[in-house]
Amino acid sequence: MLLFTSSPCLAQTSQGSSLAQRRAAHLRHGINLSEWFAQVYDPKGYTKEHFETWTTAQDIALINTMQFDHVRLSVNPQPMFRRKQADRIPEDYLGYLDAAVKMVLDQGLTVIIDIHPESDFKEKLASDNEFVEQFADFWRALAKHYSSWSPDLVFFEVLNEPEFHDRYRWEGVQSKLAAAIREGAPAQTIIVAGANWSGDSELLFIEPLRDPNIVYNFHFYDPHVFTHQGATWSTNYVHYLKDLPYPSSPESVQQAAALVPDAVNRLQVIRYGLDRWNAARLDKEIGQIAAWGKRWDVPLTCNEFGVYRKAALPKDRAAWISDVRTTLEKYGIGWTMWDYSGGFAVAVKQDGRAAPDELTVRALGRTVPPVPLQK
Repeated sequence: MLLFTSSPCLAQTSQGSSLAQRRAAHLRHGINLSEWFAQVYDPKGYTKEHFETWTTAQDIALINTMQFDHVRLSVNPQPMFRRKQADRIPEDYLGYLDAAVKMVLDQGLTVIIDIHPESDFKEKLASDNEFVEQFADFWRALAKHYSSWSPDLVFFEVLNEPEFHDRYRWEGVQSKLAAAIREGAPAQTIIVAGANWSGDSELLFIEPLRDPNIVYNFHFYDPHVFTHQGATWSTNYVHYLKDLPYPSSPESVQQAAALVPDAVNRLQVIRYGLDRWNAARLDKEIGQIAAWGKRWDVPLTCNEFGVYRKAALPKDRAAWISDVRTTLEKYGIGWTMWDYSGGFAVAVKQDGRAAPDELTVRALGRTVPPVPLQK
């Protein structure tokens, strides 16, 4: 059963959204904690040693010092998902997760518990109704476990980047999952998104859920050819690219375009130049989302945006981050950059110690921590 609002429910949604609006004020300037409880590339895997060493209290303290107000904690459900018994979440895994959430809260930060599975898990949700029911069982149990934690500081995100090509199916699945979360945790605020990897344009398809205690989320990586240049997991041709500039012009992209060996994909780079991406163009894109939020009177957040560090020019990467961040703030949209110390990092780790990247910190309008005095 779909739980969308129709016109008679709009007044209820508008009146009830004030709680979500107030809580969304805790999600103004955030950072993603990746590769800790999801996307674990550490050879140790999802183990006690990894959980206790990958992100530490010193990392959370550094995030606080840089004046972020929240973190988005990516959590892969697969290591704790028992098929046909999904509501029986292993106590040891919950213990590690509890310790991580408490570590964040102890620094005065808000936390989004973001359910962040791999593609095979999401593909089952897109095609298997029974699996959706089991995932609802899992969410109900997880929400109940955290229902006694502060609802002002602990948020639940239904699913990271749904891989649903059928928008109507995703709307039904998301509504069911949100209802299960609400059964487990009546007071907590839920974060939802559109289909197809939480794209900004996908959010425009949604009508608000009947539940008013919702924040609506989108991810922003446009133009993808710039933000993912050099990446090996994205569209194949972008791995050839490096030093693709921002802002773009037909003249400035020629050198980077020449790196792409086939004409069809080279044209994508040339079009990036022809489109003249700059702050004004970003404003037009994000402004459409802001207008949607205003129409429905619901709070918005962009909880992923960033530029892959490997091949982008640092000054151009910082310029794009700054333009996106200031545009989001112009429209009153909270943000969470991807990520803390991974491939898009605000802090670069070496030998387990994190060093903030001053250029990125300043682009985000955050505080560069003082350099410790040498003894």
